[in-house]
Amino acid sequence: MDLKLENKIILVTGGSSGIGRGICNTLAKEGAIPFLIGRNEQNLAAAVSEIKENGGRAKYAIAELVDPEQCKNAVDKCISEFGTIHGLVNNAGVNDSIGLENGNHDDFMRSISRNLTHYYMMAHYALPDLKKNKGSIVNIGSKTSVTGQGGTSGYAAANGGRNALTREWAVELLPYSIRVNAVIVAECYTPLYERWINSFPNPQERLNAITEKIPLENRMTTTTEIADMVSFLLSEKSSHTTGQLIFVDGGYTHLDRSL
Repeated sequence: MDLKLENKIILVTGGSSGIGRGICNTLAKEGAIPFLIGRNEQNLAAAVSEIKENGGRAKYAIAELVDPEQCKNAVDKCISEFGTIHGLVNNAGVNDSIGLENGNHDDFMRSISRNLTHYYMMAHYALPDLKKNKGSIVNIGSKTSVTGQGGTSGYAAANGGRNALTREWAVELLPYSIRVNAVIVAECYTPLYERWINSFPNPQERLNAITEKIPLENRMTTTTEIADMVSFLLSEKSSHTTGQLIFVDGGYTHLDRSL
């Protein structure tokens, strides 16, 4: 299927690793030009090099996304490089385990800043160009907003906020034909996920216990499967889809795990 993303400029936060990197690689294969935003220049440069080696185009900006000014500077750099923006993928974040018992006010607010506030800031600064292009926004979210997890109040609350902003922006941006959707992730094996698994005494045993409860094929979702859905939602092939929370999770969140 031709998604007609050729030469479309797409901002992707956290685009240098994990799900974000998968999204950027898929977008580049579709002919789009991902503009990666993150704080680790070495990782950003490696991700862009990978895209170029495979025949794609990409550039990056370094930004600490908890700083609104750096969010603005990253957007401005993209516009300076390419002249416009056609889409935004809000993806950066971290499950930082700020729980109700082990956290405090500052910890909780820091978690919200790391996982939600920059979603708003990036959309705010990209909005003028998204209006011009009738662009699209895709927010990456987590099952924790729906299922809970325990011990991660900040991250769960931030993801609930991502879901709410998706619906709110879909309403607010209707006059500009800007579509806003969210892709909700459950169990996707990324380097960050691997690091978490390896923190347990018996990593493989823990991993097996999780995957056997994923209804569809008892396996993790791949970053490519997330990226394919994101690319579709950014494209005109999903031209009448907005305000949706789409679970790409092998049925993990909603199907009976006794299956």
